[in-house]
Amino acid sequence: MRRGFALNIEIDAHDTKILAELQADARLSMAELGRRVHLSQPAVTERVRKLEAGGVITGYRATIDLTRLGYGIRAVIRVGRAEYARIVKLIQQTPEVVKAYNVTGEDSWILEIAVIDVGHLDAVLSKFCVLTETSTAIILNAAREHQAMAPARREDVKPLLKKVRSA
Repeated sequence: MRRGFALNIEIDAHDTKILAELQADARLSMAELGRRVHLSQPAVTERVRKLEAGGVITGYRATIDLTRLGYGIRAVIRVGRAEYARIVKLIQQTPEVVKAYNVTGEDSWILEIAVIDVGHLDAVLSKFCVLTETSTAIILNAAREHQAMAPARREDVKPLLKKVRSA
């Protein structure tokens, strides 16, 4: 499913609970998931398959602690305007890039990278600096990562300011 498009499947309260449980622990068995959401194993299996087929669930993966793998520094690089194909190719050739977002605004890309130390950071940055201007911020800590998300509902959005009606 592409971002910005309406859901093409109906998601009810059971599906919402299933999604919450799987986002917390994707390794749950269908039997345990069924117990947690008060559905039979066949019913929960059918619902999970429907969510997968509908593109709501796009995959399952392990969450890794990068520091335990030897990456002492995580950083965010803002990459200025440059030829799209060259940046994409460099991103694909740079294994230190954990996440890459093509964005609007003054920058063209925002990258999250993981490196061993400052020397390694310099080596990675140098690759991108050759193509365009960059700005780097080292991540000190993450206040939120891997936030579990429920289906978006317009009625849950509350405006900050009330609109003033003209008389």
